Amino acid sequence: MKKADRIYYGGDYNPDQWDDQTIDEDMRLFKKAGINLLTLPVFSWAKLEPDEGVYNFEWLDRIIDKIWENGIHVCLATPTTAQPAWLSTRYPEVLPVDIAGRKRTHGMRVFFCVNSLKYRERAAAIAEQMAMRYAHHPALAMWHVSNEYGTYCYCPTCQAKFRVWLRKRYGTVDELNKRWHTTFWGRIVSSFEEVTLPTELNDDYRFNPAIQLDYMRFVTDSTAECFQNEYDILKKYNPEIPIQTNMSGFIKKLDQFTMTKKLDIVGWDNYPWPDDPAYFVAMKHDIMRGLKGGQSFVLTEQSPNQQNWQPYNLLKRPGEVRRLSYQAMAHGADTCLFFQMRQSVAGQEKFHGAIISHSGREDTRVFRESSVLGAELAHIGDTFLNGRTPARVGILFDWNNWWALELSSGPSKDMDYLKTVSLYYETLYRQNIGVDFLPFEAELEKYDLVIAPMIYMEKNNIGEKLNAYVKNGGTLVTTVMSGLADENDRCVFGAYPGKLKDMLGIWVEETDALRPYEQNHMKIEKADMVSREEYSCDFLCDIIHPEGGAEVLATYEDDFYAGIPCVTCNTFGKGKAYYIGTQPEQKFLEELMEKICKDCNIESVYSADEGVELTVRKSDKGRIVFVINHNSKEAEVDFGTDKLKSLIDERKLTGKNTIQPGDVFVTIVEE
Repeated sequence: MKKADRIYYGGDYNPDQWDDQTIDEDMRLFKKAGINLLTLPVFSWAKLEPDEGVYNFEWLDRIIDKIWENGIHVCLATPTTAQPAWLSTRYPEVLPVDIAGRKRTHGMRVFFCVNSLKYRERAAAIAEQMAMRYAHHPALAMWHVSNEYGTYCYCPTCQAKFRVWLRKRYGTVDELNKRWHTTFWGRIVSSFEEVTLPTELNDDYRFNPAIQLDYMRFVTDSTAECFQNEYDILKKYNPEIPIQTNMSGFIKKLDQFTMTKKLDIVGWDNYPWPDDPAYFVAMKHDIMRGLKGGQSFVLTEQSPNQQNWQPYNLLKRPGEVRRLSYQAMAHGADTCLFFQMRQSVAGQEKFHGAIISHSGREDTRVFRESSVLGAELAHIGDTFLNGRTPARVGILFDWNNWWALELSSGPSKDMDYLKTVSLYYETLYRQNIGVDFLPFEAELEKYDLVIAPMIYMEKNNIGEKLNAYVKNGGTLVTTVMSGLADENDRCVFGAYPGKLKDMLGIWVEETDALRPYEQNHMKIEKADMVSREEYSCDFLCDIIHPEGGAEVLATYEDDFYAGIPCVTCNTFGKGKAYYIGTQPEQKFLEELMEKICKDCNIESVYSADEGVELTVRKSDKGRIVFVINHNSKEAEVDFGTDKLKSLIDERKLTGKNTIQPGDVFVTIVEE
């Protein structure tokens, strides 16, 4: 497969909006800013195919040739995210039906039914025309299929295909009734044709978690098929060109482990909210890296300035885009791409930031900063491309588990899987300890520590795998809401937490759900474990009974279950299994995880002040160390006796070094 020889820097460009004079000026400005890749024509289906089977590629030919004449590569996007009006009006079956049962009209983008045969036919046709024309163009660096998949549809086609999907998954109606436990509320069906989609028309999307869970799986599988429809065509004409599609920043809609199985490289759009802490942004990058087993990914979009679709669209502060860009690359991105290159003059995103603003000037703050970043990336070259992040800690993460937890009626409406995972991720981030995000089917043996927050769902034999992992010497941390249900959301028979019970050495009798304004408190039973004798806890409180030798690390102080354990540790075989049966205050989690990491001999590669992020990527060129100061003041990093060289300015670094507020070091360790 074609490998990049540089960090691709650039992003979405929509030249069909501009005249030739503007495009020529853009080329000059792009070269000045160090832009070396442009993504196009993402939304141009109607211009490329003005009527069914009538193609107009000459304008795109000229643009691509002009881009290449200026030494810039292209990421060619199939424009299938925005179908032309003639397709929607001539074949209304391509339009989605929403959850309220309303047939939508033409408009928006990603506004099609992924199961529509006519949509897939015409999407394949335009993809083939593009492949025939450009698959061997020297400018072509990668393909980009469609854009931000994620439309849920409830049309008759989806209804019919869902029934076929269920028949394939379960085989018989009896098995379906068993898995969905349809005896509850008298929901028994006598044929697959009696199954209806979960919508507002029947409220099954709220009150039948088993059917809603399967529907969400079905939408993922259908979307993956829709992507594959175009992928196969592009691959046929040139298998060497890598293919990606960009995941929306709202990643919950589709099971990304399933969606990315056939991608050559993961692509995703990073649009953090202004108040997102640095660890939360880093976590999403690490999740993306985990989708292909640690393989680097494409940062397909970010904003070079403010967004326009958030309630309050703050300007990116000086240096913020540079810092966010390097953070993405520190966690596995091999590109630095933006939406967009030139600011649109009209439409919903006319105020969305761009490298070239409406003014067209090159003396703007954003353009100047973009040019500095472009020069730095050109200097770095291919040093960390395809680099891997070494990690001895794995965090289990699963979309089916996410969906099932939050579909569950009870124990709390505030269930938030991603937030809970982030609380544990933060404890490692603050220690600058590298993390791999792992699917439930991953091999665990190479990790010294595995963290499994809220593994509610028993699937892929995860219970047996965790038992074996700990028995063979691994250290596990798991939490409240674990081991409760199977993959169809049927609760386990016997004591919670099901298959994890013996390994954890406990059983859970009840779980109290605290209201947002309520707290309990934890009394620490083991003095040398953390710094204080008492910590607060909230959200959920398991009533735990030690059984089989689990050591009690903390107990509740309040309510009728005062004195009952809330945190335990059990020796099982050669390993240890920790259970945290509540949501402790973050200070406790940080101290506990710091102790556990120390016991596992896991530590940061270097020491640094709080607020300084350290990550490592290993490539065939060496060990690259990223240092990012997220503070608003100077900070210090200590490289000890190691000798490093800055890839940005060639400085030699060793020992203690001061890093300016918001600054970044990208260094390579000199052997």
